[in-house]
Amino acid sequence: MKVLFAGGNGYTPQFSGGVQSSTHHLAEQLIEHGHEASVLAALFGQGVFGYKARAKMKLLRQRAVIDSYPGYPVVRAWFPWEAAGFAVKKLRPDVAVVQCHKSVPIGKALETEGVPLVVYLRNVEFHELGGDLRELRSALYIANSEFTAHTYKQKFDIDSTVIPPTINPGFYSTPTTGEYVTLINPYEEKGFDLAVRIAAACPEIPFLFVESWKLDDDHRARIEQTIAPYRNVKLESRTSDMKTVYGRTKILLAPSKWEEAWGRVASEAHCSGIPVVGSRRGGLPEAIGSGGVVLDYDGPLDDWVAAIKLLWNDAQEYARLSAAARTFSERPALDPQRQFATFFSLLDKAAAQRTTRQAA
Repeated sequence: MKVLFAGGNGYTPQFSGGVQSSTHHLAEQLIEHGHEASVLAALFGQGVFGYKARAKMKLLRQRAVIDSYPGYPVVRAWFPWEAAGFAVKKLRPDVAVVQCHKSVPIGKALETEGVPLVVYLRNVEFHELGGDLRELRSALYIANSEFTAHTYKQKFDIDSTVIPPTINPGFYSTPTTGEYVTLINPYEEKGFDLAVRIAAACPEIPFLFVESWKLDDDHRARIEQTIAPYRNVKLESRTSDMKTVYGRTKILLAPSKWEEAWGRVASEAHCSGIPVVGSRRGGLPEAIGSGGVVLDYDGPLDDWVAAIKLLWNDAQEYARLSAAARTFSERPALDPQRQFATFFSLLDKAAAQRTTRQAA
C-alpha cells in the first residue's frame, strides 16, 4: 500500500515536534512492513534547506519540490492544498492520512483527486482545520486520546478510533544521570511562565529548558532574559537525539497551559522510568497516568513546588513513581505493534471504500 501523510505543518528537517515524530515512526513502520510512505508538507523558505528548495521550485517552474531527507519522499509546497494534485501524480497514493493544519482544504483537494482519507486528529485547535470536517465526504477518523475523540464528537459528531501517538521506545529509553528537572518546549502555551516560577522557588534544584519548536531570535532572547536571574536554570537548543536530554533528566515538568490533546513528551520520558509532574489540561492526564503527578495549572504554586521537591529528595517515592512510569509506558495501548495493526486496519478500510466505489 502507498500511504501519503498530508498536512499544512512543516516537516523535518525544517520543523520538529510531536506530530513530526509520530508521523516519522508510522512511516518507518509502514516501510518495515513492505509498504510505501510519503509526506506532503509546508515548505519554509528560511535556511540553506529552504533556499535550495525555493531555487529548485523556481528552476523547475512547479508548485512543489520533492526530497527524500527522512528516507522517504517528502513533497513540500508553500500551500500544500494547492500541491495535492502534484503529490498524487508523483506518488500515486492508495490512501492519505490528513492531519493538523489545513486538514479540510488538503482533504478536499485529495478527495478531488480520488484519494481516500483517514484524518488523524492530533489537537483540538479547531481554527487550524481551515474549515468544517463535515465537508469531507467519506473520511475515517483517528484521535490521539479519549479527550480528543470526545471533543471532536461534541463539535462535529465524529466517531474516532483512539490511537495514542506512536513511539519507538528504542529512541527514548536510556539510563539517566538524574541531573535535572526538564521542561521541553519553553513556550507560554507549554507552561514556560509557571516553570520559571517553580524553578525560582527551588533554587537548590537544577532545571533544564530544552527547545523543541524552533525559537526565533527575539523569542530566544526573551527567554534568556527571563531566566537570567536564576542560576539553577539552563536553556539548550533542540536536538534530534532526545536520549541526550532524557539521559540527564530526573523529573519531566509538563505544566502545560493549553488544552493538550495528548502529551507526547510524557510518554517519551516514561520509557526511561522518568516520572512526570504535569497539568490537568486536555489529554495530558491520560498521557501521565500512573507515571507521575497531575496538578491544576492554576492551583497553588506551593503544590507544584512540593511535588517537585518530594520526587527530588525522597528516594523511596522517586523509585515508586519511576517504576510506575516504566510500567505505564509498557501498557497495551502504547504497544507499537498493536497500534500499527489498528492504524493499518483503518488504512485498509479506507482504501477498500475506493475500490468499492470504483467497482460500482
